Amino acid sequence: MPPLPALKPHISPEEYLAGERQSEWRHEYIDGQVYAMVGASRPHNLIVNALAVALTPAARRKRCQLFSSDMKLRLDFAGQQVFYYPDLMLACDPHDREPYFCTSPCLIVEVLSESTERIDRREKLLAYQTLPSLQAYWLVAQDAPRIEVYRRAQGWLPTQHTAGQTLVVDCLEAELGVDEVYQDVEWGAGA
Repeated sequence: MPPLPALKPHISPEEYLAGERQSEWRHEYIDGQVYAMVGASRPHNLIVNALAVALTPAARRKRCQLFSSDMKLRLDFAGQQVFYYPDLMLACDPHDREPYFCTSPCLIVEVLSESTERIDRREKLLAYQTLPSLQAYWLVAQDAPRIEVYRRAQGWLPTQHTAGQTLVVDCLEAELGVDEVYQDVEWGAGA
């Protein structure tokens, strides 16, 4: 019988945070285990950038902070301490000002990819819903202009938004056109 694979060492949240400050790569943390993150595609980056550019003026007016990809979210989920890197996160709570992570975002956005869609739709959806501050969770497709929105006010039931439609950003009291999110994506160019 072959030997059993060695278990990954369990590390504390403090060790994880210290390691992330020195690491060249990003990692997510789930209850003592660290998972390396893969790079994102061109459409993925263009979508996140378009979202950040479009939402920044409204975020500034409301004195909110908008983070794309490199700010961690810390949460306690199912008795586990977890750190994720959402693709986009909007934090409007003036007390949520830790230097390396947020704890009370009102909007979280994940851009779907083949490697992350299952986790984004299941694990992260369930974990994010436990955040009392969260008003909406968006799943953004990168192969077509399609955004699935889960809103607390609607009992976390999803609604689909496609080209020509408008999204409401509750915590900013603002709207965003789906077409604006995808304006830089070149369809058929490896999307």
